Amino acid sequence: MAVAVSDALKNRSQLVVEAGTGTGKTYAYLAPALKSKGKTIISTGTKALQEQLYHRDLPQLVKALSASKKTALLKGRSNYLCTYRLNQHVAHVPTDDSDVMHQLAMVAKFASETHTGDLADCIGIEEDAKVLPYVSSTADNCLGKECPDFQDCYIRKARLKAMDADIVVVNHHLFFADMAVKDTGFAELIPTADAYIFDEAHQLSEIASDYFGESISTKKLVDLINDLRAIYRSDIPDMLQLGKTLNKLETSVADLRLQFGLDGSRGDWRQMLASKEICAALHRVISDLDFLYQVLKHCLDRSDKIEHPFERTLAFKGQLERVFDISQTGNSYWYETTRRYLTVHITPLNVSVKFAQMMADTGAGFVFTSATLSVDNALDHFNASLGLKPAKSMMVDSPFDYYQQALLCLPRYLPETHAANMPHAIVKLTLDLIKAAKGRCFVLFTSYRMMHLVAEGLSTQIDYPIYMQGQMSKRIILEKFTRHGNAVLLGTASFWEGVDVRGSTLSCVIIDKLPFAAPDDPLLQAKMQDAQLQGHDPFAYIQLPQAVIALKQGVGRLIRDSKDKGVLVICDNRLVTRQYGQVFLKSLPPMRRTRSLQVASEFLEHIN
Repeated sequence: MAVAVSDALKNRSQLVVEAGTGTGKTYAYLAPALKSKGKTIISTGTKALQEQLYHRDLPQLVKALSASKKTALLKGRSNYLCTYRLNQHVAHVPTDDSDVMHQLAMVAKFASETHTGDLADCIGIEEDAKVLPYVSSTADNCLGKECPDFQDCYIRKARLKAMDADIVVVNHHLFFADMAVKDTGFAELIPTADAYIFDEAHQLSEIASDYFGESISTKKLVDLINDLRAIYRSDIPDMLQLGKTLNKLETSVADLRLQFGLDGSRGDWRQMLASKEICAALHRVISDLDFLYQVLKHCLDRSDKIEHPFERTLAFKGQLERVFDISQTGNSYWYETTRRYLTVHITPLNVSVKFAQMMADTGAGFVFTSATLSVDNALDHFNASLGLKPAKSMMVDSPFDYYQQALLCLPRYLPETHAANMPHAIVKLTLDLIKAAKGRCFVLFTSYRMMHLVAEGLSTQIDYPIYMQGQMSKRIILEKFTRHGNAVLLGTASFWEGVDVRGSTLSCVIIDKLPFAAPDDPLLQAKMQDAQLQGHDPFAYIQLPQAVIALKQGVGRLIRDSKDKGVLVICDNRLVTRQYGQVFLKSLPPMRRTRSLQVASEFLEHIN
């Protein structure tokens, strides 16, 4: 693989490599990058993998190869401390929420000690901490060169370091955010390179479609209201009209969100626009935003901080007016709500043409790798999704002896996946396996509902600690699970990939059902309709390949090392009863198989 990567970098060609777990694919692309003459951008799937690559793998190889190349880590702007916003909010605390106040004090202490401003290094501040919007900037609220702290800006320093480095480690979200910025003609964050290497490349087409489209979120509008309120209180408290206008806009934004019910949901935006109530609520927000714009005009000469939010107000009004235009073909118009916010997405159904054009424009070498790219032993689905025409493709098998190390159990006599008694069946089966494995289990779910039902059933019946997604941050849950050694972890999508637990701490992975995307997902429906129009079978062309790759990711949690042993249990009869079950089974590592839970339990009891 290293030789193939070296050739792709030298010839500036495309290379696609599926490299199974344990092949050492990270070293296989890092070594040629360190030996090559040009500049290389390495992009990974998540921030956690980005940090592992930069802080662990790269230094080891730099040392081993005595390489003299300069390296840099570059994250999206929300990961860096903005000293200007921190000082602003310490001086005028933005809320009476005790969590935010406590976290502000922690960040202020961190600010006096940090050299990089990377908020991941701030102990006690998790990825979803409430304080983050107050101490980091967004592209909307960053003051750029007009900022009084511009010379000391951590994002600016990180970018300058990246400009100067030979190898820059980024993540996919930042890479595509940068592509979108380059499209609009603004200065880019990521410097131009001679080669681009994408690890965890199976995520690319989905992330690309987010960035090549457009999203309009009320969260950004709420952030704008909060920023303006801070300026109103600190600089122009006598402008009472501004305070009242912000309150009125805040109410109309909240009313718009309430039109969609209390729970989070997603659906077809075109259908929503048929509702008179939703259109009326949208028009009220636009009208209140327009009035805010008029009020801000009168404030421009009162505070030099108003100009930037004034421009944001105008831009947001334009965006909201655009959500009524649902006429462009080749896009999916869909919405999603969280408990507090509404986001409307305009997402292109096919990014292959745009991505292929972007690659051609750079003239650079491109390497795509992941443990899960193939479906039914072919890379066609992945290549088509990004418009790739690789000069070379490889599939490198894992060096592990799966036949000796692992057992795949497809239990008999299970109810159908949607049956009312399925949660009870999973609880019963899981109890037996937890007992045999002495804890040491991952139970992976395709829905939160099933996870909570099973958690309820397990909690009163086992003596081992249960850690469930959502109780605390993913990083802390994994640390606790690993440190305990005999725990049980329950998780949904985010625990299916990018989780590396080695040794006997994890001996059993139980998967509740095949990970097909929800059939009512509006983006999936639009993609399937599009596939049908092109003469493809939507199930075989869209749903099946996505589910196969997702299952392979979940299965990959079990065997992470040549000494690992374990049992994989998939609680879905369709693997045996449906013809497409064979496509899933052929795509999995070559493990021994059984349908007996007794055999699975005996295998687990013999693992030390």
